[in-house]
Amino acid sequence: MPIRLPPLTALRAFDAAARHMSFTKAADELNVTPAALSFQIKSLEEHLGAPLFHRLNRAVELTEAGIALSQGAAEGFQILATAWRAAQRTQDTQTLTVTAGPAFTAKWLAPRLYEFARSHPEVELRFAAGLHRMDLSRDNVDVAIRFGDTTSPELYALPLAEEWVMPVMAPALAKRYPTVESLRKAPIIFDDSLNFLPKKVGWPEWFEAMGTPFTPTHGPRFSQADHALDAALAGVGVVLGRRALVVKDLDEGRLVAPFPTAIGTGGRFSFLCIKGMEKRPQIAVFRDWIVTEIEKTAHITDNLTLLDFKVS
Repeated sequence: MPIRLPPLTALRAFDAAARHMSFTKAADELNVTPAALSFQIKSLEEHLGAPLFHRLNRAVELTEAGIALSQGAAEGFQILATAWRAAQRTQDTQTLTVTAGPAFTAKWLAPRLYEFARSHPEVELRFAAGLHRMDLSRDNVDVAIRFGDTTSPELYALPLAEEWVMPVMAPALAKRYPTVESLRKAPIIFDDSLNFLPKKVGWPEWFEAMGTPFTPTHGPRFSQADHALDAALAGVGVVLGRRALVVKDLDEGRLVAPFPTAIGTGGRFSFLCIKGMEKRPQIAVFRDWIVTEIEKTAHITDNLTLLDFKVS
């Protein structure tokens, strides 16, 4: 026999009072009078057959039954709110909220957005740059672009191009360091975000892959890949550039790669959304646009020697 649940309005009143530990503050949140809120809670207690609060002079405390109910009530209303937002989003075919890491947003998405906006003026894009793991339903996000292991039965995942790293620099600097041997004397930029890749693919690994073992130690260090690349664009030095973040600058000549040997990182970015949502109009056109944009610079990788290098 199914459990006869109390009215939702009474549970909502209890949840607000349990969170605030105040009938007055709970009434303010729900935009009702304290008397109306107190009536709802009393009706809930009658339904249960036990008190949920100890009424003190100027405060309230949860009883044992109130404690047992409060956590589940809070979680239940959170789940309902999440489900309601998800249902609302299915009716919106224009707004698209995307989250991606700061470097990917700055170096891959931002320089290309004019083309997307011109081709799809009906889509209103919103971006949330960040690296923390997100719950797409709870956080009201349509698409996430994330690097690394993205396996989840709840997600639609489209793997994007394989990532690699190789030395890139401003054209003027390339003229001064035309050989791998001369590169040992070049000003080196360190992108410490490479330390978080699945494989170790720093400067020592690249030089060893080229048959010229060398471990550079001096030069500016950056925790963010886009900052390291900005320094390279300004002519500060040579940096190991990641595919997704440098292909546009390489294609348009702002950066050059005099030594076309790259090391695979063992990972790639993926396009993620809640399974079943990939067919929504704004998500589908954004996904297809990303794939098309990647294909525009595929020739950069075609002209490389790509090594799956491991230090012996």
